[in-house]
Order: sequence, then structure tokens, then C-alpha cells
Amino acid sequence: MANTYTLISSNVLSSTAASVTFSSIPATYTDLVLRASMRDNINNDFTDNFLTFNGNTSSIYSRTQIRGNGANGASTSSSSAANIELAFLTPGTQIVANTFNSLEIYIPSYTASQNKSFSAFSAGEADVTTAYLVANAGLFSTTTAISSITLTDGVGGSFVSGSSFYLYGIKNS
Repeated sequence: MANTYTLISSNVLSSTAASVTFSSIPATYTDLVLRASMRDNINNDFTDNFLTFNGNTSSIYSRTQIRGNGANGASTSSSSAANIELAFLTPGTQIVANTFNSLEIYIPSYTASQNKSFSAFSAGEADVTTAYLVANAGLFSTTTAISSITLTDGVGGSFVSGSSFYLYGIKNS
């Protein structure tokens, strides 16, 4: 059971950014947690985001995703991908103004000499009556320790000012 969360780094955007990277992640923790609240500037309802580790864009990522809004649900999966697509994640300009999503990515055993699994959960409001929940389970198929994490806004957009990103290290007892 985790007994300590230590803030490694944070980034609250004061201007737009196409991506956010946490680099030089120390190998002194057991697990990592990335928490974010994001919105983008694309004229769309929700935009996909892309997750990469260590700047690696080789075809060594896979994921399974489920998503729903209380009325409709869907699932997708991918393998041998160059990144992790976190679909239907970030609200765009067609969503109620100043509405941000919430995201949490949990990466256990990020320094272990084994493939790296992770989970990602996001919730976002589409309008005054609809909200979405998206859950991902994924795998980064390398035994190399994770030393950097990059989130990229999808389809050429940018995260807007006020989007916030916090990376925590966890030490298990």
C-alpha cells in the first residue's frame, strides 16, 4: 500500500502548448501517477491525446479502452502502435466554455526490468446534461525504466492556458 505521494514536477500552462513532457524522472520511487486537467483549442467536442514514454515512438505500445456516457458505450483496442491513443479525452471549443477534463494515469513498477503496464482514467463533461468516462489499460513493451512521459494534444491542436499537469512519485511501504 502506498504511503507517500511526492510531487516530482508540475506544469500549469500560461499559454497554449501542443504537448507537455516530464523528463529526467528520478528512479527513486516505486510507482508514478500523472494527474491532469486539460482543455484544447480544436473546434471539436472531444479530442484524442497521445501518450509516449522515453520519447520512444517504436511500435511497442498496446491498449484496451472502454468509454461511455450513461446512454452509449464502446470499446477499442490497439497493438503495435507508436504511442498510446487516449481517445475522447480532452474537451474542445464545442464544449461548454471553461470546461476541463480530469485525467489520472497510474504506472506501477516504472523502473522494473519488465514490460510497463499502466491505467488511465478520464472524466469530462460534454454539455450541461452529458458526461463521459474513459478507462484505458495499456502496455509499454520494453524493460527500460521510464524516465520521461509526454502527453500530446491530438489532431494538431494545443492544450489551452490553465491546463494543469502534476507528476507524483509513490514509495511503497
